[in-house]
Amino acid sequence: MLTHSIMQYSVTDQLGRTITLQQRPVRIVSTVPSQTELLSDLGLNAEVVGITKFCIHPVEWFNNKIRIGGTKALNLEKIKALQPDLIIANKEENDQEQIELLAREYPVYISDIKTLDDAVKMIQDIGILTGRIQEATQIAHGIRQGMSMLTIPTKRTRCAYFIWWEPLMSINHDTFIHDMLTRCGFENVFSNETSSRYPVINEDALLAAQAELILLPSEPFPFGEKHIAYFRQILPQATIMKVDGEMFSWYGSRLLRAPNYLRSIVRQASLAHPSS
Repeated sequence: MLTHSIMQYSVTDQLGRTITLQQRPVRIVSTVPSQTELLSDLGLNAEVVGITKFCIHPVEWFNNKIRIGGTKALNLEKIKALQPDLIIANKEENDQEQIELLAREYPVYISDIKTLDDAVKMIQDIGILTGRIQEATQIAHGIRQGMSMLTIPTKRTRCAYFIWWEPLMSINHDTFIHDMLTRCGFENVFSNETSSRYPVINEDALLAAQAELILLPSEPFPFGEKHIAYFRQILPQATIMKVDGEMFSWYGSRLLRAPNYLRSIVRQASLAHPSS
């Protein structure tokens, strides 16, 4: 029975680290907003004892769960006081030094998400670790089925997706958002930037990229009307759209809702840039 239990709650995380729990965790701390929402959809309300101040979904958890700081500035003392038996973290969203300190004392599952396949694997891993295999399998299946129904237009629209303002930052091919854009049939005009996964873009680069579609998300930076005016002045022929950033960048169970939303974005872009 002991061997079966260890096998049941053992996975290799996305940094290649083996996480083995002797029993199903009952005190979980999540340091990643999209994975917090996943834990809720897996039915782990009683088990999750701590979340970050950016874990806004579900709202009941945001209002009532103990907050353990921000994703990049965790309150380690608060986390230790919660005596977690599992911590859920992410390579990009959390501070490496803080997570390494926590990993010395507690089991820490670290995700590293760059593609939809990575996201589905993470969901299945957390399902195994938390004893919610059936629920995680259903979520993963629903995500794959929904995303597979996206219809890619014949003509790929040249798209620029921005994540930050001052400095103006976009995304290259080595990002989850890029994978989502590709699945929508968009061509990421900054995919080959090598300076960073999130390259800084100046006006000359923006003009040279010849983007037909500019997507301005609600997060991590909340783009508004003044930003639309800026892009319209530089690229008057481009279609500029404000979009829900969570649908392009949250890689947990919110992906179940993404296909319908992305389909509407693809439809609007296709109307603006019909196939020739």
